[in-house]
Amino acid sequence: MAALDVQRSRDLTAHPPGLALRRFKDSAFIIWGIIATIIGLGTLVTLVTDLVHDGGHRLTLAFFSSFPSSEPAQAGILSAWVGSLLVIFTTALFAIPIGIMAGIYLEEYAPKNPLTSAIEIAVNNLAGVPSILFGLMAVGIFVQFLGNPNRWFSFLPEGFREAGAHLFGQSILTAGITLSLLILPVVIVATREAVRSVPREMRQGALAVGATKWQTTQHHVLPYALPGVVTGVIIGISRALGETAPLIMIGGLTFVAFLPITRPGDAAFETIGVLDEYGAAVDPSATEMVTIHHSGVVVLPDFTERAVTAGETIELPHGSTVQSVADWGDALASWNPGHWLGQEFTVMPIQMFNWTSRPQAEFLELAAGAGIVLLAITLLMNGTAIYLRYRLRKSIKW
Repeated sequence: MAALDVQRSRDLTAHPPGLALRRFKDSAFIIWGIIATIIGLGTLVTLVTDLVHDGGHRLTLAFFSSFPSSEPAQAGILSAWVGSLLVIFTTALFAIPIGIMAGIYLEEYAPKNPLTSAIEIAVNNLAGVPSILFGLMAVGIFVQFLGNPNRWFSFLPEGFREAGAHLFGQSILTAGITLSLLILPVVIVATREAVRSVPREMRQGALAVGATKWQTTQHHVLPYALPGVVTGVIIGISRALGETAPLIMIGGLTFVAFLPITRPGDAAFETIGVLDEYGAAVDPSATEMVTIHHSGVVVLPDFTERAVTAGETIELPHGSTVQSVADWGDALASWNPGHWLGQEFTVMPIQMFNWTSRPQAEFLELAAGAGIVLLAITLLMNGTAIYLRYRLRKSIKW
């Protein structure tokens, strides 16, 4: 009996079968993980090094304050980075509140039935739809339909239809809505996952002491889900910042030598009357009494010019153009969203696409410089997401 007990003890200390193979697999996985990490970091370092080598010397103050030009030495990204800023601001204005509210509703309030299940499946599938399909949708809805006042409901006032069509079409508003629809599934999914990670006991405790459903969500669920929500939002905005295909589809311009907003000293143009698609007056015989706000020049439809002074009221035929120089009042008025949302635009990726399509080596250097700026903004946004997530999680006290 004692000999049997000794044999059992020896069996317990013996290596189990297949241990050597499992250890080999564990070591191999670690090695392959290190190799994959080195490949990823090496690719990033190589990309950044190549961009800095090609376009680093282009990063001057003039590069950021100059418009694109056919002369590489004078070209810059002023219209591109201002356009990107306004488009991303518009995107965030639509995507963030709608995505967060939709995620909270689906996770906290929506009943579990076939309809909500279908919505959840649709949201998850939309996150993987190619971006160019969103561009095709935007062309049909926002450019060809809403951008044409004749396709609006006929019972609406003509002035309302004209104003609405001005905001849509090939405009910043169309670009912002298109990109917001593109990243909306990402924001919704991130919000749902963040809300789902909050322990159920916190909700039950708040409800047990008399809090309403919304009070529980507002004061207990959202503060603890905020790190995940912020991370998802910033990652979605970072994706929208680098998108090109949907913006090209809706008519993002490859060469823009103007800004959607006005600066003091910029040339200002005001067209009198309604023009057709060719730039001619719809009613050539019509005239209009116009008060001149700034001294300048009026170009009549027959291309003759006439000097005008501020405060003068004159009768001008439709198709005339009043040319003047913008002052600070005009610059401040141009920041009204009703003005710049309907303006044409370009963004950083489109400007880079334009430069890389040209054969001169100097334009490739300009594209590399713009790539450095775009990559730096993307890394900054992702770094901000990591920092905010760390700070918000650190402030959480369970």
